[in-house]
Amino acid sequence: MSSATAPHKPDHDREKDTALWASGGTMFAGVLMMVNGILGIFEGIAGIAKDDVYERIGDYVYKFSLTTWGWIHLVLGILVAVVGWGVLKGASWAKATGVALAALAIVAQFLWLPYTPVWALISIAIGVFVIWALCNDRSDVAGP
Repeated sequence: MSSATAPHKPDHDREKDTALWASGGTMFAGVLMMVNGILGIFEGIAGIAKDDVYERIGDYVYKFSLTTWGWIHLVLGILVAVVGWGVLKGASWAKATGVALAALAIVAQFLWLPYTPVWALISIAIGVFVIWALCNDRSDVAGP
């Protein structure tokens, strides 16, 4: 059957499909936040414990000591993991907090880019997806 002869889907079915997709995306965003947060914790511990884990860079505008970066990643990782758990539990505070933390994590990964460029780009992409998924979830909005 060609697309020209396919029956037209009613608008309420499309809205239902979109809501299901966004709901699944929200669950996936919660899982990604937990995993990314846990990896951030490990990244932070590595930066704090051993000052030679990451390659030192030359003159970089956003240069902090690796111990400082370690603490930043540790604290941010804990917060992201906890909020990811909240998203999975459906906590009302978790979606807005998740968007804010994902945005903050994107900025932190951008500033961290010269130290681990590939992982920073992957984390930025994860953050963008998390923001999209949390902003598109309408499960708490009353519908018709």
